[in-house]
Amino acid sequence: MLIEILAAAATPPQNAFGFVEAMQQGGVIAWSVLAILTIMSVSSFYILFSKLFEQNKIMKQGDAMRSTFWRAGTLKEGAAKLDKNSAYRQIVDDAIKADADHAKLTDPVEAHDWLHGSIERSQDLIKSKLATGLPWLATVGATSPFIGLFGTVIGIYRALIKIGIAGQASIDAVAGPVGEALIMTALGLGVAVPAVLAYNWLQGRNKRIAEQLAAFSNDVLGYMASDGGVKPIAPASAAAKPAAPAAKPAAPAAKR
Repeated sequence: MLIEILAAAATPPQNAFGFVEAMQQGGVIAWSVLAILTIMSVSSFYILFSKLFEQNKIMKQGDAMRSTFWRAGTLKEGAAKLDKNSAYRQIVDDAIKADADHAKLTDPVEAHDWLHGSIERSQDLIKSKLATGLPWLATVGATSPFIGLFGTVIGIYRALIKIGIAGQASIDAVAGPVGEALIMTALGLGVAVPAVLAYNWLQGRNKRIAEQLAAFSNDVLGYMASDGGVKPIAPASAAAKPAAPAAKPAAPAAKR
């Protein structure tokens, strides 16, 4: 008797209602739902990090443009100071090309309208590239709860079948299917919430980038329409900042 008690204490009880056990009871449907949600989650995080990389790259290009571009004498000189793959250089190159192509037009078209349309088309291409992948995040956020709900419905249905077969709602009969149903619900929400948060965050950052591109495009258009007369003021360099005023000497102590 003592040996049996010691052996039972040494052997840890096995959990028959864990995650793997619940998924095994769910069968092909449960594993299929898990696989679909896993693919959606992995792809969502891949889009999140890749879009963050692209956005940070364009933001750094904007900082480089503001510090160097408007110090140049002409647009071509300013474009030469920017990176070849810079979104801001693409706008400038398209504007210069549109200005050269305007002279080749046979139908009379206002130069301002032609340049404005060309620059706006260049902006739209950049914004379209930044927006790639975001519809998938919106799709994941909208559909993954319902995919998880499908697994939930199947789990509850299996629990009801077991109750009907057993004739009574014992916990050992329904624990597996109900656990599977709750797991499916949690997985659906766990995939949807990060996708929705990532979509809204990336959309907000894209909006700020689009505003910066629009402001730069307007400056380029004004520069070209005025033949170089309208030009933004370049930010002062660190070396040009005035030195801090010298500290005033301390007041002499009052005589007693």
